[in-house]
Amino acid sequence: MKLIVGLGNPGRGYANNRHNVGFVCLNHFARKQGIRFDKKQGKARIGTGEVADSKVVLAKPQTYVNLSGQSVSRLIKKFNINLNDLLVIHDDLDLPVGKIRIRHGSSSGGHKGVDSIIFCLGSQDFSRLRVGIGRPTTEGFAEPSEADIVAYVLSNFTPDEKQIIVQVIPRVSEAIYCLLAEGLVAAMNKYN
Repeated sequence: MKLIVGLGNPGRGYANNRHNVGFVCLNHFARKQGIRFDKKQGKARIGTGEVADSKVVLAKPQTYVNLSGQSVSRLIKKFNINLNDLLVIHDDLDLPVGKIRIRHGSSSGGHKGVDSIIFCLGSQDFSRLRVGIGRPTTEGFAEPSEADIVAYVLSNFTPDEKQIIVQVIPRVSEAIYCLLAEGLVAAMNKYN
């Protein structure tokens, strides 16, 4: 069984935030596969089904992004998931808007939700599909502060960024399907 987790914050007020791109991508994938998020388990909204001959659990943690590890660790135990069968989809400040990257076993890159997952699992030995949201810009050469970054990830995409994201969402769904059907290496070769 595979566990595919999209990261985001619950509630309508966060629905279109940059930080919620994991939820948005997982929602699209679920619709394409005919899977509904019709259960609550492990502090998450989940849907189950079969994709590319694999049983899958799709999960959207309801703990808020920075505490995602609480939900993911519960789901791992509940469904007896091997870490190699975990995929986490999340936003990434270090990638340009709309760029995607698939990696296995990498560090959090400073993403607090991924930090939480690594901490709760005691391992970073799982796959991640990162969706670029770019970085906030500041006047001059100053690096954005922590407050600037928080405000940025909790803000909505600009109209121009939204046009890019709308085009990348189906590509993320294709990458997830490829990973399930053909494996991690094939997905990395096609979509990185």
